[in-house]
Amino acid sequence: MSEGLERFLAAAPWPQRPALRLLVALARRPRGILLLEHAPLLEQAASSTLALGRYDDPALSRALGWDPEAVVRRGRELRRAEHRP
Repeated sequence: MSEGLERFLAAAPWPQRPALRLLVALARRPRGILLLEHAPLLEQAASSTLALGRYDDPALSRALGWDPEAVVRRGRELRRAEHRP
């Protein structure tokens, strides 16, 4: 599990933390995925949570459309254009 995903799960409130850990564990196993297919909302929550962990890798996040350096650069340009600090 990625460090960012581990921090995300650790920061969850107590009642949700064990449930999220269980969902992530299920979604990482072929039989778990088959089980989650019977509960589409749980499957979506599990796959979305796993996707969060993928954004920790800069090369992968850029391939997925998220470039943090570009976001910072754009924010700075906007602030300069609007004469904000």
